[in-house]
Amino acid sequence: MPKSIREINEKIKKRTVRVVAADEMTRIVKQLGAEQAAAQVDVVTTGTFGAMCSSGVWLNFGHSDPPMKMSRVWLNDVEAYAGVAAVDAYLGVTQASETLGMEYAGAHVIEDLLLGKPVVLRAVSYGSDCYPRKELITEITLADLNQAIMSNPRNAYQRYNAAANSGPRTLHTYMGKLLPGCGNVNFSGAGELSPLMNDPDYSAIGIGTRVFLGGGIGYITGSGTQHDPAARLATLMVQGDLKGMSVEFLKAALFHGYGSSLYVGIGIPIPVLDARIAQNAGISDREIETDVIDYSIPARSRPVLGRCNYQQLKSGMVRIAGRDVPTAPLVSYSKSRQVALTLKKWIEGGSFFLSEPAAAIPAQGSAHPLSQLEPQARPAQFYRRYQQVSERNATPLISWNERLCISCGQCLAICPQRVYRHDSDWQVTAELERCNQCGQCKQVCPRNAIVFNKNES
Repeated sequence: MPKSIREINEKIKKRTVRVVAADEMTRIVKQLGAEQAAAQVDVVTTGTFGAMCSSGVWLNFGHSDPPMKMSRVWLNDVEAYAGVAAVDAYLGVTQASETLGMEYAGAHVIEDLLLGKPVVLRAVSYGSDCYPRKELITEITLADLNQAIMSNPRNAYQRYNAAANSGPRTLHTYMGKLLPGCGNVNFSGAGELSPLMNDPDYSAIGIGTRVFLGGGIGYITGSGTQHDPAARLATLMVQGDLKGMSVEFLKAALFHGYGSSLYVGIGIPIPVLDARIAQNAGISDREIETDVIDYSIPARSRPVLGRCNYQQLKSGMVRIAGRDVPTAPLVSYSKSRQVALTLKKWIEGGSFFLSEPAAAIPAQGSAHPLSQLEPQARPAQFYRRYQQVSERNATPLISWNERLCISCGQCLAICPQRVYRHDSDWQVTAELERCNQCGQCKQVCPRNAIVFNKNES
């Protein structure tokens, strides 16, 4: 009989829930079959702990005195993206230090924050009336931040291609060191522990699902970038509070010759609602196949050297071009299993409840290559063209471009002649003949829809 998440949560509350890790579920399904497995198991916990470059943290620093709009921000000389609000910035894990280069990056800043170490915050601004400060340098810790929200656009690949190198020289890649002449095969993905491999139809995992993220609690916020379910390359976008996470499950990494990344621990609980979900959660390493790609070819469509399953990859040897080649994982299987077992312990202990998805993860996605057509207009040309939109229709006194106007209303209270008004739907209109050239509306429009043409001496 099918179960519901509510029923399973009641069992968690009463401490009667039956939870198993994904690799254990593989053995249970093989021994009992999917129907009996579904009857006996309530939750399957999955886990992966691998290098996830597409990760980062939103930071809110709070306002300085006097306040400033931080237009550029560095933490330990690692620049964070500050093109949002006044004191928010996004720190990407692969962003390299401006003084130490690839040896120290955003991932290392995140690890230092988790360790409680002080981090040097440096910021600059152009200055304005409401944000007069132009420079700031101070020391902060994770506790000093108002918010530190890990927000990762692409994590937990369902599976990943393995990598080899048929060329004459050693390659240093995000897949690790690849020896020449197919001297080794490196692979990623957690195999039968992989979260999305255990629920390939997204029957139980969805947007809003509560997950284990970096040693704390996070949520699936959507499908990840380069989400490609048709190729069994689905990805997830996840988010969680960095302050509740642990350095045990977030580790900065440096791949020689490539750069930095962050090892992220992600575990997703799969409620076993029916036999179909049980069957999917019983997948084995032998059933999960991947291609071995030749990274010696500098093209986006690299040739396939062979195909093998995760049982073969994890055995330490695969056969490529008629000979045995040693293999090595980039994912830590011991840590991946630790993630799954830690999540299992949380659920059994009644401190982690399952959540109903708010929406399904899309069954379709896109991972097509970049379009590389010659642009018709360079950025500087586009900017000049944008600035000239109002000028083409300029009147001797003032011009208002209805197409650019977004009816924000900034102009309504500033004009003493009431040139600008709004209707019952708050759509702004302009009666330009009322203008007396006072210039009060000059530069008030955030969209450059108003151009005042009075000649100032």
